Amino acid sequence: MVTQRVDHKWGMVIDLDRCTGCQACVVACQSENNLPINTKDLFLQRRAYEWIRIERYWEGEFPDVKARFIPILCQHCENAPCEPVCPVFATYHNDEGLNVQVYNRCVGTRYCANNCPYQVRFFNYWEPVWPERLRNHLNPDVTVRSRGIMEKCTFCIQRIRRAEVTVERRERSNLDYATMKKRNFLPACVSACPTNALNFADQADDSGPVKEYFDDVNEHPHGEAHDRKTRGYRLLEEMGTKPNVIYLKKVDPFPLRKGVGHGS
Repeated sequence: MVTQRVDHKWGMVIDLDRCTGCQACVVACQSENNLPINTKDLFLQRRAYEWIRIERYWEGEFPDVKARFIPILCQHCENAPCEPVCPVFATYHNDEGLNVQVYNRCVGTRYCANNCPYQVRFFNYWEPVWPERLRNHLNPDVTVRSRGIMEKCTFCIQRIRRAEVTVERRERSNLDYATMKKRNFLPACVSACPTNALNFADQADDSGPVKEYFDDVNEHPHGEAHDRKTRGYRLLEEMGTKPNVIYLKKVDPFPLRKGVGHGS
């Protein structure tokens, strides 16, 4: 019996009102994807890399100050600026909406990093090193990237593929989203989030938790953001990159008013 494959288009929705900045997603991502330990010296040298990072912003004036947290990861853009500049086609868009990286092709030009407006691509300046005790903790499903290679978030594609293989071999059923949900195909950051701020699902699934937001944002582009029914928005929407990551937060579509901005 041949398993019927169903086209997927993966997407992530991040509710900023739920994010507490605990960085559980950062730790889970580093553990799942074999990222070396970032020391203080690496951050000072601007050589540290995190596939997902938590950016912190402050609102209000002292003493009434409140912190806001925004998880930043590869947006897996439909119109990805990083893809056309790669001279060896090491990065491309697959048929599931993911911006994937072929490490064996990469020659380290760093053009993709220069062209990424989200600053989520990282270059390996040296061979990765782990303490001896942590070597046995490396994930065998994820390639250890060598020096001179670009890398970034993959939406934990190895988990998606593992779930697909499990469904095909054991259950012999249709490879639809409902069946996939029974298996642990969620990215590590989503699985680790204690407040369920991160949600990952198939945009093509009508009953999925993300379709409503993607439909709303796609129907009302940046210029019509005030017509949206949900809190959804994309980072740097005005650039036309069409990310497959949506953030939930009420955003003022007309932020510049009298007394606000440069020259006020």
